[in-house]
Amino acid sequence: MLKRLSYRINGVVGRYFPEQRLFLKSDADTRFIRLAPMTQAVAVSGAALFLGWTILATSLLLMESISAGSGRDQAQRQQSLYEARLNALSADRDLRAEEAVRAQERFNLALNEVSAMQTRLLASEDGRREMETGVEVIQDTLRRTIKERDDARSKSETLTASLQAETGSARTGEGRARDAAATVEVLAQALTGTSQQRDQMALTAMAAEDATDMITAQKKALEAKNDAIFAKLEEAVTVSMEPLDKMFRSAGLSPQDLISSVRKGYSGQGGPLTPFSLSTSGGPIGKDERRANKILQGLDRMNMYRIAAEKAPFGMPLKSSFRFTSGFGSRNDPFGQGRRAHKGLDFASGQGTPIYSTADGVVTYAGWMSGYGRHVEVRHAFGIVTTYSHMSNIRVSVGQKVSRGGRIGDMGSSGRSTGTHLHYEVHVGGIAVNPMTFIKAASDVF
Repeated sequence: MLKRLSYRINGVVGRYFPEQRLFLKSDADTRFIRLAPMTQAVAVSGAALFLGWTILATSLLLMESISAGSGRDQAQRQQSLYEARLNALSADRDLRAEEAVRAQERFNLALNEVSAMQTRLLASEDGRREMETGVEVIQDTLRRTIKERDDARSKSETLTASLQAETGSARTGEGRARDAAATVEVLAQALTGTSQQRDQMALTAMAAEDATDMITAQKKALEAKNDAIFAKLEEAVTVSMEPLDKMFRSAGLSPQDLISSVRKGYSGQGGPLTPFSLSTSGGPIGKDERRANKILQGLDRMNMYRIAAEKAPFGMPLKSSFRFTSGFGSRNDPFGQGRRAHKGLDFASGQGTPIYSTADGVVTYAGWMSGYGRHVEVRHAFGIVTTYSHMSNIRVSVGQKVSRGGRIGDMGSSGRSTGTHLHYEVHVGGIAVNPMTFIKAASDVF
């Protein structure tokens, strides 16, 4: 039965593939190989399947190559736009900082001028008070002298009249009368000089009052100028503070807690600025001093923000071109294990692509971890930890201090991975958070 079926199949196939013989000739004899129709059909089918598989695989490779090239171009354009925006924001930040420095210099110069003018004003006021005191003393002396003169004249007339009544003649007191007349003349001359001195002091006092009015007007003009300088400084501080405050809040971090933590760790470097005061007597400070102290407090807060930004993971773990292959949250397991939680971001790029730390910190783990392959953990300030997984090579060791932008390893596909990529996680207080919040928050500022 099987032979009949075989013959029938060979007969049908033989219509398309007739029996062939392959002759092999040697020096001694000649042999041949018979190729049955079924053998030829199987060989042709295998060749066709191989050719079809080759064409299909080549097409898939070409499509993937074209898709990858388009993705790289798009990523490069996005990277260029991102870098251009970073450069523009950096230039604007530098310009704001330079304006603040220039405004601070103008403010210091204006304060020095105000201090000098106040010193001159106080000296002029003291001189005017001294002249008023001198005029009052001279007037008192003049009144007393006039009264003494009048008393002397009255006494002289009384004595003269009494002498004349007793002796019938005033000639016996001529010497005394001459002395009295000489005394009166001396007093009259002294009173004349005193009156002239009083008039001169009055003119000097009037000139001092005019100078005081002029200095007061200059002081008011300088105060208006100081108000304008203070307003610009306050505006510059506010404009510079708002994006930084928004960046930390967008990343889920409390700005006040960050500043308190930075103050504790950096009390000797980058700490509070010394409050400004023009008073040297320890008395209450004025309005300008309070405004200056408020501006200095704002600059101190900006300095705290700068330190916190260096310590928090606001950097990118890759500097080369890449594409996001998986986001944070629930996703389909790439190995077909259903829905699974994905606690980080996946960045795909070439084998050996450098991986960098996103902030200053200390390496707490560097080695093989089940599922994560070659794995590195870095502890940062404020209870933040970042992790980097599936590396092909680790370039740091436990306990090593790393800086933002410091290379910690190379991209690979170690551990539970379907291809070359970096799995990047951010933990705040031991809880995994979306790293994209830090990346987007930083892109709005830097």
